[in-house]
Amino acid sequence: MTLPAIDLLLVLGSAVCCTTVITVTALLILRYCPPRSIAFQFTVVVGAAIASIVCSTVAIAVLMYLPLHDLAVLLWVIGISAALSLAATLLTARTASRAFADLRVTVSRVGQGDVVDAQRHSGKEFAELSALLADVSERLVAARTEIEQLDASRRQFFAWISHDLRTPLTGVSALAEALEDGAVEEPADYIRRIRQQTATMNRLVDDLFELSQIQSGLLRLRPENIELLDIVSDAVSDVHQLAIAKDIRILQEDVEGRMLRADPHELTRVVVNLLTNGIRHAPHGSEILISADQHDDQLVLSLLDQGGGVDSEDLTRMFEVGWRGTAARTPAVQPAGSPGAGLGLAIVRGIVRAHGGDVHAEHAPQGFRLNIALPTEATPAG
Repeated sequence: MTLPAIDLLLVLGSAVCCTTVITVTALLILRYCPPRSIAFQFTVVVGAAIASIVCSTVAIAVLMYLPLHDLAVLLWVIGISAALSLAATLLTARTASRAFADLRVTVSRVGQGDVVDAQRHSGKEFAELSALLADVSERLVAARTEIEQLDASRRQFFAWISHDLRTPLTGVSALAEALEDGAVEEPADYIRRIRQQTATMNRLVDDLFELSQIQSGLLRLRPENIELLDIVSDAVSDVHQLAIAKDIRILQEDVEGRMLRADPHELTRVVVNLLTNGIRHAPHGSEILISADQHDDQLVLSLLDQGGGVDSEDLTRMFEVGWRGTAARTPAVQPAGSPGAGLGLAIVRGIVRAHGGDVHAEHAPQGFRLNIALPTEATPAG
């Protein structure tokens, strides 16, 4: 049987009034009560929904003049349903509150630098958030460890740089004082030694400037088509005196006829640094072999010295700024005028990567080999 229009409007109006009153009351509670937990807010919202349904149903039942027996049955059914729904709401709110408390503790531990494990939660969102916090904690610890290592390396690097600059400065000062006091028999020899110390400092400052350009992304390459033999020949000429001082022969193999596109000045600097490094650590009277090979679209230039090389765990670290080898790799006597600030190989890697290539080291049966792989059609990164 269809309700008359007036009765339908009365029923709808009663439902709207009851729902509006309870909803406004819930909103006022949420707005003006002191900050409460998420469980309290969740309970208020769900409780308001249950109360709206209960009040609207009871009001409509009274308006429809239900018999007292039917009204009592209806009230019992509604009351039991409302009580059970509210109990389920409180249980759910308590579970959510406990999950938030666990996450709060987890966030606090992450802030203290601990590595946390992902916790199991009944809610999908809580479980995902817990897994995310566990991942973030691992990344933060790894980042913190890396920063500490970098900071330690930076402090050690500046200590080395200070020492390497102070040594020639002290020598220049002592030589200049001797000249000034007139206590030397051969002033020309002292002037030559001052010039050598000054050249050492100039090379160190040039390396620092080059490295700063590489690390700041300001290195600008001027690539052109070049022949590898020209680069190698220029580099060998630059280190000729260092090689003579240690009676080291520099040999070439399969270098002729190799063409590539690169910045000739920067690539010459790469080969000079590699040769200087090899001469510094190669045994007296030994040989250094420079060879080249083509692998697909890459040209691989290798420098093989007969030294012992570095420990296996240092094969990648040796290209870091400021890295210096162990005592086994650092000879007691270095070639005159060859600063050991740990910049040369870092500069090599920066320049090679700017050309789109890479550099790596390896132990070989004949000694220790450094390889630089350059694309024959290099695309400059800078």
